[in-house]
Amino acid sequence: MTMLISVIGAALLLVSQHSSMPKGMSHEEHLKQIEKDEALKKRGAEAMGFDQEATTHHFTLAPAGGSIEVTANNERDDATIAAVRTHLQSIATDFSRGEFAKPSQTHGEVPPGVHEMQRNRAAISYRYEDLPHGGAVRIVTADRRARKAVHDFLRYQIKEHRTGDSIEVKR
Repeated sequence: MTMLISVIGAALLLVSQHSSMPKGMSHEEHLKQIEKDEALKKRGAEAMGFDQEATTHHFTLAPAGGSIEVTANNERDDATIAAVRTHLQSIATDFSRGEFAKPSQTHGEVPPGVHEMQRNRAAISYRYEDLPHGGAVRIVTADRRARKAVHDFLRYQIKEHRTGDSIEVKR
């Protein structure tokens, strides 16, 4: 009986350590994805100033640009809410100056769209706003090239953060 309890306990521990393996992915590929996800969370916490597990990210593509939204999972977590708001305020300011160091630090590479967003920074506006349990950066441009770059950047974020958000432009 003790042996059975130990085996069940070990199995439960393994299940809690790994997300389920996506269909069509080898065990080795799954382990690499887990490592990549953990590295992203660690770098993200350093760059953003809050625990990635304590928040939810959403990225929306809009006809004129899109948005980045981050909220605390616990509506009473005042420290995380404050950290999210501080981070997104600085993101809006940094992006408007053509500075994308934090996304590059978070992802360990320069995200798609960044170079074009930097070249066209005068054609793009970034506006921060409070949300009930976090904040948002609204991105707007009338420039076709800049808008494509913004959409490329947001699609990358959706994929990397595994948000499940639509990669289609929301009408």
